[in-house]
Amino acid sequence: MSSLILKLENLTKTFGNLKVLDNISIDLENINSLGIIGPSGGGKSTLLRLIAGLEKPTEGNIQLNNYKLNSGKGKETLEFHKNIGVVFQQYNLFPHLTALRNISLVLEKVHNKSIQEAEKITIDLFRKFGLEEHKDKKPHQLSGGQKQRIAIVRALAIDSEILMLDEPTAALNEKDSDNLLDLILELKNHGISCILITHKLNEICKVADSLT
Repeated sequence: MSSLILKLENLTKTFGNLKVLDNISIDLENINSLGIIGPSGGGKSTLLRLIAGLEKPTEGNIQLNNYKLNSGKGKETLEFHKNIGVVFQQYNLFPHLTALRNISLVLEKVHNKSIQEAEKITIDLFRKFGLEEHKDKKPHQLSGGQKQRIAIVRALAIDSEILMLDEPTAALNEKDSDNLLDLILELKNHGISCILITHKLNEICKVADSLT
């Protein structure tokens, strides 16, 4: 099973005059799944975006495994970012594309797969996670739980070393939430490292082995 190393050193993030994160330091090693819990508006999503390399800190340093994520845009750093799968609570699916194309297009354009190879990877994942019957549907034809599972499959399709989830059950009903947490737990048990952002303690207790 893979494990995470996460080190934050004096991490600060401001947007204009608003200080969202203030001088945060964390030193974690040999964890498989990390839960980050806190109230809405507490800066959790900003922290996840910083760790994922989607935002740059105002001050401080971030190390994830053996990579310093704010050390520039070198080839090695860019390649590492390609292997981080991020799942947002809004799903971020393209509304005009089918479920299949929402995933295969990313494999083609970002990871240089052929059309045939991208579709095979996508369909194989759909079969594995019980989504094959939904492959030709567009997002408006899917339930919230189905859309979130497809968003997770999209993150997995790129052979993610680390899966980061930002409030993945926020818009789901209780049944869909439980099904999604079962999927996350299954992925964890198959060796995929996870970082989960949530404000729900029960979710952290179910899937995380470390809490901050």
